[in-house]
Parts: sequence; C-alpha cells; structure tokens
Amino acid sequence: MILIDGKKVAADIRQEIKEEITSRLENGGKIPHLAAILVGEDGASHTYVNLKMKACQEVGMKSSLILKAADISENDLLAEVQKLNDNPDVDGFIVQVPLPDHISEQKLIEAIDPKKDVDGFHPVNMGRMVQGLPSFSPATPSGIIELIERYKIPTSGKHCVVIGRSNIVGTPLALMLSRKSYPGDCTVTLCHSRTKNLKEMTLQADILIPALGNPGFLKADMVKEGAVIIDVGTTRVSSSETKSGFRLKGDVDFENVAPKCSYITPVPGGVGPMTIATLIKNTLKASK
Repeated sequence: MILIDGKKVAADIRQEIKEEITSRLENGGKIPHLAAILVGEDGASHTYVNLKMKACQEVGMKSSLILKAADISENDLLAEVQKLNDNPDVDGFIVQVPLPDHISEQKLIEAIDPKKDVDGFHPVNMGRMVQGLPSFSPATPSGIIELIERYKIPTSGKHCVVIGRSNIVGTPLALMLSRKSYPGDCTVTLCHSRTKNLKEMTLQADILIPALGNPGFLKADMVKEGAVIIDVGTTRVSSSETKSGFRLKGDVDFENVAPKCSYITPVPGGVGPMTIATLIKNTLKASK
C-alpha cells in the first residue's frame, strides 16, 4: 500500500510556481494577484482563506482579503464582485462559500468575470471544460488529477467510481477522468444518494473516489483488493485529543480500508492541500 502524500505534492507545486514567478519578475513581469471575499464569521471559512493567503505569500504572489459582515445585502456583495472584475491589478479572485442564506451563491458565481474565475465554477468555464477547451477547472478535481498523474497511477481502461455528484467535485471529476488523455480514458460510474446497490458498484472499482462529507462511510467490505482510493471527504468531528476540540475525518474508514489498497490518500494531508495549490496555479494561469 502506497500512501499518497498530498502535502508533499502541493509543496512541490508551490515551489514550481515560486520559481516561475521569480523568473517572470526578473524579466520585468507582473506579480500575480489573488483576491478573496469572505462574508461572515464562519470559523472553517476563515481558516481556509487564511491558508490560501499564506500559500500566496509563500510563492511570492500578492493577495488581498476583503472581509464583509454576514448581514451585507446581495446587491452590495455583487458590487464588490464587480469592483474586482474591473480592477486590472487583480488577476483572479474567489468568493468563499458558504454564504449567508439571503445571498444566492449561483448569482455570485455568475457575476464573476470568467477570466478571473480561478475557482472554475462559472458556467462559461464549466462549459469550456466539458468541451475540452482551455478553461479554469475546479480546484479540487484538478488537484486529484494532479495527484494521479504525479504518482503515475494507471487510468486507461480502468473502472473509476465517483461517489457524489456536486458541481464542485463529483461531476467535473467524472468528466475529467473520462477524457481521451492521461490521466483519463477511464470508464466512469457516477454514484450518488439515489444509487441502488452502491456496494456492488464500489466493489467493481479500480479507482474509488468518495466525495460525500460522510465520515467513515466507505467500509472495507465495499472495496476490492488493490483498489486506488482518493478520499475527498473532509469533515470536522469532535475530538478530546486535540487543542481545537475537533479533528478532520475523511469519507473512508481508513484504518480498515487502507490495507486492501494499492494507493490511498490520508485525511488530512491528501486532497486538501492540493485544492489550495491548484487554486494558486490557476491564479498564475490567469495572470498570463
């Protein structure tokens, strides 16, 4: 069993980006600039955005954090998005989710200039991705593809089962893995909450990617020997063993599933670091 080290791969990507930014500056180029809008006081969102800002600093990229109160109106938030669209110094930006209930997440996504949509959620970028055209792909699926490629995991002709059909992970990832390329050329089954006989599906999987947010959902009896497991789930669960009072747990019953696998990602330290690294990579791409 090989443990896929997302922290190391993400660190390698950040170093590659740092070297490219340094080279650009030496040749008179512009420092890439990532901005983030953060609404409200959600602790997990603040932690996550701070990690993104820290990654920018590490690679020599400029970052801006725009904090707004939870009671900001939808129109005022849309105005903030438009300011970033119009700011020539900002290469890419994100609006951190979740948003307060009175604000339409979809309306905010559609208001972002697709050329600055480094999260890859705008319908224009999603549509271009479906057609195999140059675009910004969602960060988490792109990070998973990067892990598979850097570990040289075979994908051609393999049966890949993705559990979860969100527009953020499951659906775009299924499309990416079915493409005529590497990583890709998989036969992909996209499972979800209405899938019948889920265990029958997972037992067929050469590559199994749960993206549910359901801690410990995938048990050992649902996995065949030698399967590759990419665990996307990241859920905070209470813990008396940590200072914070919680720990992160994946969708996989890791202790019992890992011995059956050829490759597996841990939680934390697997897919999570790759999401931020890919976001930074998209920002560099946007700056070009």
